[in-house]
Amino acid sequence: MKDRPDEREHRKIYPALDTMRAIASVAVVATHVAFWAGFYSEGTLGALTARMDFGVAVFFVLSGFLLSQPYLAAQATRRTLPPAGRYFWHRALRILPVYWVAVVAALTLLPENDTASPADWLENLTLTRLYSGELTPGLTQMWSLSTEVAFYVLLPLGMAVLARTVCRRRWRPVALLVVLGVLSLLSWVWVALSGTDVLGGLSSPGQWLPSYLSWFSVGIAFAVAEIERSTLVRRLAAAPWTAWLAAGAVLLVASTPVAGPVLLEPPSATEAVVKNVLYAVAAGLLVLPAIFAEPSTAFQRVLSVPALRHLGFISYSLFCCHLVVLHLVFTWRDYELFSAPGLELFALTLVGSLLVSEVLYRVVELPALRLRNVGRRRTPPTTAAESSPSEATTSS
Repeated sequence: MKDRPDEREHRKIYPALDTMRAIASVAVVATHVAFWAGFYSEGTLGALTARMDFGVAVFFVLSGFLLSQPYLAAQATRRTLPPAGRYFWHRALRILPVYWVAVVAALTLLPENDTASPADWLENLTLTRLYSGELTPGLTQMWSLSTEVAFYVLLPLGMAVLARTVCRRRWRPVALLVVLGVLSLLSWVWVALSGTDVLGGLSSPGQWLPSYLSWFSVGIAFAVAEIERSTLVRRLAAAPWTAWLAAGAVLLVASTPVAGPVLLEPPSATEAVVKNVLYAVAAGLLVLPAIFAEPSTAFQRVLSVPALRHLGFISYSLFCCHLVVLHLVFTWRDYELFSAPGLELFALTLVGSLLVSEVLYRVVELPALRLRNVGRRRTPPTTAAESSPSEATTSS
């Protein structure tokens, strides 16, 4: 039965999640700068900068939580699932305009791309480059956006299947968690196979969506726990700084050889799975208190500071543009690859990227988001995913 307008629910807003996006995006900038500066091999600290790509896991957990929540809430209250057309329209407005600007900038401003063919342009503009060949200079981070878009595309279908087969028109949270556990196990099997001849015919299978279903599953599990108002999860979130310290400890473990080499050598199947699992745990520990800690806590107040939230609002533009800026800074300063001064390079890249991101946010992102209610007869109630200009996006 369709829900009447007065039955639609206002959903909770999570201000701290905007700051989480800011943290994740800066971590991604840091890991790319550290690689170009040749810092990865500088002991424990260098290895930690190599593992700052863990920001991708944070983004995937956030996406799993925010984007699955409306579907799960509809199942829990026996309402119809959100319309797929409106969902895809919002996702396209959120992702494509800034992404297309970044593609045009990379392909026109960077000398490395002077020989780009029409096929290169088409593959990059359609987010399909990951599946066909080597990633384009200035856009190499976009593999994670391609993977997240694959999640976006499959989410409505996946939730509809769960509603009809697992929930069977009833709210069955335990069954949903079991399914998420199975998906995570299958994901780790895919990770283990991605470096073998079994998937050898595919282009970069270790960066495809199946490799990261465990990370999205953590976020979806949080959405189930939020709807259930889980006492256990809230108790874990009652010590937010402890959770963050634990996340740091997990990242330290991930910085050791147990999670594979820090440079570009391919890891073994075991190392790849261990790294994937450790990133899922660390991202879960980092995001959990940002969702479930009480609003009155100092933790939530700090993460809800407007300036930090604004960094979260522009984090998607930061993700999209920072590698182009990094290329340009390298050329401007005439740095030598793997020998550049790391702190200087990081400062110049971050400041330049933030300035560009602020412009993109105001000139491209906000005007595009104002189109999200085109064709809708009345303005719907505010939702968690639509109330924040940043919404759920990726990085890496």
